[in-house]
Amino acid sequence: MAETLKARYGPEVPRRIAAMVERVHPAFDSHRFVAQALDGYDGLELMGRARRIALALDAHLPADFGAALRVVLRSAREPVPAAPDDALASFVYLPHTLWLAARGLGHLDASAAAMRELTQRFSCEFAVRPFLDRHPQAMLAVLARWVDDPSPQVRRLVSEGTRPRLPWAPRLQAFGRDPAPVLALLERLRDDPDEAVRRSVANHLNDLGRADPDRLVALCARWAQGAPPARLRLVRHALRTLVKRGDPRALAVLGYPGRARVRLQDVTIAPARPRIGARVTISFVLASTARAPQRILVDLRVSYAGRGGAERPKVFKLATAELAAGGRLALRKGLSLRQMSTRTHHPGRHRVEALVNGQAVEVGAFDLLPARP
Repeated sequence: MAETLKARYGPEVPRRIAAMVERVHPAFDSHRFVAQALDGYDGLELMGRARRIALALDAHLPADFGAALRVVLRSAREPVPAAPDDALASFVYLPHTLWLAARGLGHLDASAAAMRELTQRFSCEFAVRPFLDRHPQAMLAVLARWVDDPSPQVRRLVSEGTRPRLPWAPRLQAFGRDPAPVLALLERLRDDPDEAVRRSVANHLNDLGRADPDRLVALCARWAQGAPPARLRLVRHALRTLVKRGDPRALAVLGYPGRARVRLQDVTIAPARPRIGARVTISFVLASTARAPQRILVDLRVSYAGRGGAERPKVFKLATAELAAGGRLALRKGLSLRQMSTRTHHPGRHRVEALVNGQAVEVGAFDLLPARP
């Protein structure tokens, strides 16, 4: 099973931060800081560990906010000692951003400037949100300036920091009720030259669609009109959850209107009785029964057996195609049945369906057996 995130955010993280701070602030008591940060550390998840480090950091910084902020920013400019060469390397700066969110609320201007700098190292999306709650209009004005910032990390922060369902973060209740002020910022970012910024906008809109699909579909329909290719990719990504649900309005925005006229042929699910830890391969042919070409979008929905027999459906992307009259499209998908940190497999029947322009077509099923002893 893959190593958990919290396991990769181990005791070496506060030790690295201690070394960074001590280099710029020799009075910093690294020993006591690390001891306080690691008190109860093992029982915490990743965000809990980062918050514990931020609390310990605050306890050993100067009492004056301005002086403490200077230490935090100078330490963040220091090289990370023995930084791991993996995707979590930048997470060493997460406690810096959480400290700023807790201590800087009464100092908007200085904190906003600090966020702009820190987000070059690790996204300050968790720091932005308390300021939006405490100072909504003032923080919106800051975000409006950041839309035109030369740094793509800062422009991305405008979208990511205001996401309705940002992972690991509390909801922004005010903008959940009325997202119009934030959507006005996204309008200015929709054609941003940086792919990461546009991707964040798409993720933000996908969050919006979970609560207000009507608003999302209307916005995407407007954005798709005469859109350049980059914006069309944004729209497709923004609508992905609605597409997986087979929402006909979302599919129509993407150019897949109405029911596709197809039938399944040459279905194979092998092996039919795989074991946990193995792989299963699903293949079939979609044959057109229409007299004219048709655009089709095909996903695969696997209803995994859960504990106690409950089904847990998951949708996988398969293909988009222009299917000629009488044409055939061969499709194939391999699924890993290994136990993972993100998905636990259970023995039982797993149903398989093709979603063709949002309509479910039964493919078959396989029976998952326990792993070999």
